Amino acid sequence: MSTPTEQLAAAGVSIWLDDLSRTRISSGNLADLISSRNVVGVTTNPTIFANAITDKNDTSYDAQVTELAASGATAEEAVFAATTQDVAAALDVFRPVWEASNHVDGRVSIEVSPDLAHDTAGTVAQAKELWAKVDRPNLLVKIPATKAGLPAIAEAIGAGISVNVTLIFSLERYAEVIEAYLTGLETAKAAGIDLSTIHSVASFFVSRVDTETDKRLTAIGTDVAEALKSKAGLANARLAYELFEQTFAGDRAKALIGSGANPQRPLWASTGVKDPALPDTLYVTELVAQGVVNTMPEKTLEATFDHGVVTGDTITGGYEEARAVFAGIAEVGIDFADVTQVLEDEGVAKFIDSWHDLLSQVAEGLESQR
Repeated sequence: MSTPTEQLAAAGVSIWLDDLSRTRISSGNLADLISSRNVVGVTTNPTIFANAITDKNDTSYDAQVTELAASGATAEEAVFAATTQDVAAALDVFRPVWEASNHVDGRVSIEVSPDLAHDTAGTVAQAKELWAKVDRPNLLVKIPATKAGLPAIAEAIGAGISVNVTLIFSLERYAEVIEAYLTGLETAKAAGIDLSTIHSVASFFVSRVDTETDKRLTAIGTDVAEALKSKAGLANARLAYELFEQTFAGDRAKALIGSGANPQRPLWASTGVKDPALPDTLYVTELVAQGVVNTMPEKTLEATFDHGVVTGDTITGGYEEARAVFAGIAEVGIDFADVTQVLEDEGVAKFIDSWHDLLSQVAEGLESQR
């Protein structure tokens, strides 16, 4: 009997873990998740690194902090050194997966500073710096899908850098992300870069969409509104997959793929349920299709392994039902464009807060060693 995570992988879903720490790597836990839970990638963000580096029970960063303090490093330099070291080590663990998957999986993401979310030039400069510092072909540099992030995505891809586009909430923004990817590929092709070496995922957030939409549906309070709760996130993701299918079947994308380019895979992010009344695996088992990534917190990964039921494709063919959900949401008076803009603004703000908290605590650690 195959396990649920094996079934998920067999259905075409790449399972990535939404967490990383130095202890997870050094203890062998990450390698174990690869062998026992079918994990083929890792995503990180400022909150994840803040939790890892500031964990009082984790002493694995102490020696490096002491060394960095002695060298006179700033908090920003120390965080850059620690996070790039962790990501490089994780990428080495995933190297066999990268090779076995024909370079599709075995990926680890590292994010540009959230302070650069509205700074195109700064984002490009740091993407290049991270790419050069980590120096692993299976790296993905994470760039947020803000308005300023879109041209940065195109420029990074055009320079041959593989990118994880993060914080996508709306179909309109997702279409712009795909446009940026295709534009970047065309730039790279013109520069003579081997397109097969460039990979990208588009991280479409799921549970946060339900959290914000359901809050508004609860405020409306009618039976019709209540019946729409916990449906927007899945409907949004399914229509994103439809857009992915349609766009990458188009002439422009097919021409690039014919020249060796890879499709930009949809990645389901924010897949841990926020409503305790919902099944832990809701955003996993209901978003199964060939060629997608699902990045999960460990709790969701273990729930999927323990009792997830994967019956095959749960996305394709559900597009009309998804459109009906949005028609209902509009009819009860919810402006979904406002929902997604609020979520993008909050997402950027949360990562900035986590980043500054991390810098503050690292600065204190450095000062205590001086």
